[in-house]
Amino acid sequence: MATIRELNKWANTHTYYPIDILRIGYGIFLFLKGVEFITEHRYLHDILSIMGNFASEMLLIHYVALAHMVGGVMIIIGFLTRWSIGAQMPIILCAFLLNFIDQFNYSEFIQSSIAMVLGITFLLYGSGKHSADYYLKMEQ
Repeated sequence: MATIRELNKWANTHTYYPIDILRIGYGIFLFLKGVEFITEHRYLHDILSIMGNFASEMLLIHYVALAHMVGGVMIIIGFLTRWSIGAQMPIILCAFLLNFIDQFNYSEFIQSSIAMVLGITFLLYGSGKHSADYYLKMEQ
């Protein structure tokens, strides 16, 4: 807990608007990916068919779409950023690894690589000074 407190203090003293804009852009990207999975559920079904036949495939599809949409909104406003990115990381890691299982898709590889790097960055950095977390902390 002390490490998180120290990371928050460091992030709040070294916060800049471009980093907040990057966090908001990352949240928008994840939200739009969730919307894409809902509107084009056949795309996610095709991705999951690489791994084999899942009995709980629909549950997994709903988890991915809901986690991206809710987590994206939470990252956009900066509310519980580390928790929502923690829920995103298994999905992003699987998206990264799926490129090496069947057919290598360069654009998906680049997207998942950037998403993973940004996820790890904001997992360590947090939501920053211009966020709902910081505002709620100052209201106490």
